[in-house]
Amino acid sequence: PADNPQAVVRAANLLTDAHGFQIAKTRVTISTVGPSPDSFVTLGKAPVALTWSVHASEASLRKQLVPTTKYSMVELRQGFIEAMLNQPKKLRTTMLEVALIDNVNDDAKDAEHLANFALEMVDQVPGLKLMVNLIPFNDIGHPTYRKPSMERVKNYKMC
Repeated sequence: PADNPQAVVRAANLLTDAHGFQIAKTRVTISTVGPSPDSFVTLGKAPVALTWSVHASEASLRKQLVPTTKYSMVELRQGFIEAMLNQPKKLRTTMLEVALIDNVNDDAKDAEHLANFALEMVDQVPGLKLMVNLIPFNDIGHPTYRKPSMERVKNYKMC
């Protein structure tokens, strides 16, 4: 959605308009990998929740997992923070999404890095409620990427 953020914002407005579909603003979420800080800022103008599929907060690993990444994680985080600051407080519930991949981004170091990365957002956005959605990779027979064990997922959560 972030490749055409203006259209996504228009769609969110139509979905939540009192004379349109009348879906509650708190029931609609835009999820994106965040191709640019500006796309976050534009998407933050939508009257709905915004989530970010980070998959890894450490720059080189994220570049491996999201090869379309052109901006640093610090730049993207700042765009996301700006988007959250422009949201009304009732829409400042957000989620960072991570597809956990066995022995790629599912160890304690990755969890700690993500926690510190996320804390910066919480510190800068008053009233931000941030959740992390851990999604074990769906094993589809990829030669490199595999589903992590439930033990690794639980250990990641405990960090």
